This record gives sequence, C-alpha cells and structure tokens, in this order.
Amino acid sequence: MAVQPEGTPCWADAMFSDVEGAKSFYGDVLGWTFGEASSEYGNYTQAYSGGKAVAAVVPPMPGQEGQSAWCLYLASPDAAATAEKIKGEGGEVLMEPMKVGDFGTMALARDPGGAVFGVWQAGVHEGFESIGEPGAYAWAEVFTRDPEKSDAFFPAVFPFTAQQVRDDAVDFRVFNIGGNPVLGRMKMTDEFPPEVPSYVNVYFSVENCDDAVAKATARGAVLRFGPMDSPFGRFAALSDPQGASFSVIDMKATQGEMPERTDVS
Repeated sequence: MAVQPEGTPCWADAMFSDVEGAKSFYGDVLGWTFGEASSEYGNYTQAYSGGKAVAAVVPPMPGQEGQSAWCLYLASPDAAATAEKIKGEGGEVLMEPMKVGDFGTMALARDPGGAVFGVWQAGVHEGFESIGEPGAYAWAEVFTRDPEKSDAFFPAVFPFTAQQVRDDAVDFRVFNIGGNPVLGRMKMTDEFPPEVPSYVNVYFSVENCDDAVAKATARGAVLRFGPMDSPFGRFAALSDPQGASFSVIDMKATQGEMPERTDVS
C-alpha cells in the first residue's frame, strides 16, 4: 500500500513482557503468523494476516516494563514537524522522532486528554499492508475523559475535519480526511473505572465476532463490552491476558441505520 495521507492511522504495535504468550494468543484469536524477531531493533516482530503485515509485537526495553497497551501510529510526512505541532497544541512528546533504519521515523506522544499515540514517517515500511480484511486493522477511537481537549488538539495537529454524531446516549465525534472517516473520539463515561486512563482503542477485523470473543476469553482475555450489533458491524471490547485493550469487529454483520453526523467547524 502507498504512503497514507497525513493523519491516517497507518500502523499498530504493542509491548509485551511475554512476547511468546502474545504471539500464541493473537495467533489463535486473529489468525496471525509472525516473522523473525529483529534483534537489531529490540526483537521487534511483525505480525501477518494472509501474508500481509498488519501489526507488530515487541518486548519492553529495560526500564520500560509496565502495562501492555496497543499503540496506534498516525502518518506524517515529517515526524519532526508533527512533534513540534504536538508540543505547540498542548500535547506531550514522550519520545522524540527517532529514525528506525531505513524503515522510517517514529515518535510517541500524548494528547492533552492523556491518550498516547504514535507518529510514523514512512521510509521503506509504509505501514499496514492490509486494512479491513479478517485479522487486519479495521478502525480506532480515542477514548478520553476530556473530549474538549482532544477535539481541539487533533484537528490542529493533523488535517482533520470533524463531525459530531447525533446521539443523546453517547458523545462521539468522527475525524475525517478528505471526507473519509479515519478516527473516532469517544467520551469515557462513569462506566469506566477511574483508574483507566484515556487511551486509543484499536479494532481488528474478524470473520465472526462471537467466535473471536469465545477464543479470546478461553485464552484468558477479559470481555469488557459486547458483543453488540451496530450499523458498522458486530463488535466487542476485550483486554488480552497481559492487559492490553483492543476490540474485534465483524464488519459484514451490520444492523441498523447509520447515525446522522453534524459538521463541526
């Protein structure tokens, strides 16, 4: 796939203290296979679905051990310039832009509402080789307790336009690029335990949501929400055995009318 437009979700990876356990779990639940660990790059290991690169797993660097979490990377033509924008708009750069061989340049950041995300300036690694197919990335949402901060931040850093979903039950916003939805923003309600920080929730596509949930929970995952039908597909939210949150969605199993959205200036 070609280099994605600026701000487009283009890659996802996660740090696991038990990488072999993560490979076994996601191999079972999402059908992933794995390449060789790259010792030159901290044993970074790519995951494949249908022979196409869809994500990566990596052990923590010494001193970085902590809660496992998926990290979504947004495309940038110039990671250094994006990092400066992030700082200028009240975000925090957690890791300054770093060149990863000829693969590309990465940075890690936190939005003013507390959600951590990555920035990727593509080199020879352009990102996802498959999107929306079973086992591949499908969608992502910024879950935040401070939507006003996130709503101001993301369109200021990336070329996003915004639409608010008309729904009294949820505070949900969609960020678009060129009229196409690329990222959601969901206000976290009181249903979320107070110790859960703002985060980016990554959705992976599956053939059958209920089957994926059954496999995941049998392997020690915790079902957080769902399975639930929606106009976008049948989905469920999970935490894997090492605590990393993610969602699965069967985008073929759609129910109901698409919600109306109002442009936000």
